[in-house]
Amino acid sequence: MQVAIVGIGLIGGSLALELRRSGLATELIGVEANPDHAQKAVQKKLVDRICCLDEAIDKVDLIVLAVPVNVILHLLPTVLDRVDRQVVIEVGSTKEKILQAVKQHPRRGRLVATHPMAGTEYSGPEAAIPQLFHGKNVVICDLDDSDPDAVEQVKNIYETIGSRIIYMDSASHDLHAAYVSHISHITSFALALTVLEKEKEEKAIFDLASGGFASTVRLAKSSPDTWIPIFQQNRHNVLDVLYEHIHQLKRIKQMLIDEDYEGFYKLIQEANAIRKIIH
Repeated sequence: MQVAIVGIGLIGGSLALELRRSGLATELIGVEANPDHAQKAVQKKLVDRICCLDEAIDKVDLIVLAVPVNVILHLLPTVLDRVDRQVVIEVGSTKEKILQAVKQHPRRGRLVATHPMAGTEYSGPEAAIPQLFHGKNVVICDLDDSDPDAVEQVKNIYETIGSRIIYMDSASHDLHAAYVSHISHITSFALALTVLEKEKEEKAIFDLASGGFASTVRLAKSSPDTWIPIFQQNRHNVLDVLYEHIHQLKRIKQMLIDEDYEGFYKLIQEANAIRKIIH
């Protein structure tokens, strides 16, 4: 295939690496608004060349939209206006608003909405890594709205690079993503801000920081350019999860105020049940 990667960052760049490694792509064309990122993407051989979006669409078999979700919302109708036989993949972390926007588009069938449940806290072309998707789940959303041949092609791509396919409707996806991904980032941002504020008084905090602390605040390194649009598009679900999270923090706070260590012990035991879900 000839493939256009629109947005050559962590996800787009890593997918480009896998398409090249697996032999699925004969040519990779990059579309990148950031000139510095465009130059680095070519230097790192993530793509063969850079061109404008209109030219790329006309030349390729597959278009991958790997830009922030607010940009996907803006670009996707324009891309679908121009496609004929081509397949379009979007890899955003939210789905409902994006898919509602093109629900009635006459070329909606050429779109396959996917969310690879993979990533790191880094962004840009330098963040692209081999085998990012290997062994990871990829959600395909609103399957029945996509043409069967487009779905088969996209399934083959993800399975060839080692991913597992699961299916969800867009509303369920956004609800579950709020629980397993979006709230994790908010919690990490909040913890980093808490520690950075306290560290102004107590310099020893970071001297004592261990692997546990590093893993807990790792997500706080994530780009606001990526995450603010996600929180904006999934605001309702994120708020719902955040209210519950704050409720649990208040329970813990009150137990410490009351010196209810027996209750706190039982609460941690309840939390340990997560082992049955995440090994």
